[in-house]
Amino acid sequence: MALKATIYKAELSIADMDRNYYGTHTLTLARHPSETDERMMVRLLAFAIHADEALTFTKGMFDVDEPDLWRKDLTDAIQLWIEVGQPDDRRILKGAGRSDKVIVYCYNATSHIWWKQIANKVDRAKNVTVINLPSDATLALESMAKRSMQLQCTIQDGQIWLTDGEQTVLIDRETLKP
Repeated sequence: MALKATIYKAELSIADMDRNYYGTHTLTLARHPSETDERMMVRLLAFAIHADEALTFTKGMFDVDEPDLWRKDLTDAIQLWIEVGQPDDRRILKGAGRSDKVIVYCYNATSHIWWKQIANKVDRAKNVTVINLPSDATLALESMAKRSMQLQCTIQDGQIWLTDGEQTVLIDRETLKP
């Protein structure tokens, strides 16, 4: 018998002063049985960073043809393709060919090793950005994961603060490929 996804609900309030974006989103996240709380929270963080009415979570881990998040325009063309973790170079290049922009959020302590192995293969894709999130910050995000969450995200001068009212996590991004 196959395990089913665990459903998480989040009310996410965003104040992104870098983009002048302010809004509250009521989100439903399906956590795949093989997905960790840390990865799910990184997906939620990626949503907060790129929040938009057209940005949606996809089948991601359930469907190899879809990223973790994407934003499509009204003609169904993919404008933004977001991957979380350490996808292989073929998956990144597939996204680069199908969308205007690809952003990969890697977050593991071994991200630099992974990036060294695929950097030269992905370098030719000019619409790909790779961002590393510090492990200590993503592990702190993991501790915030609850089946029902109320979170506030503030983004200013490139820094991100995410809080659940009890703890606040500061996330400084490191760009591996601009």
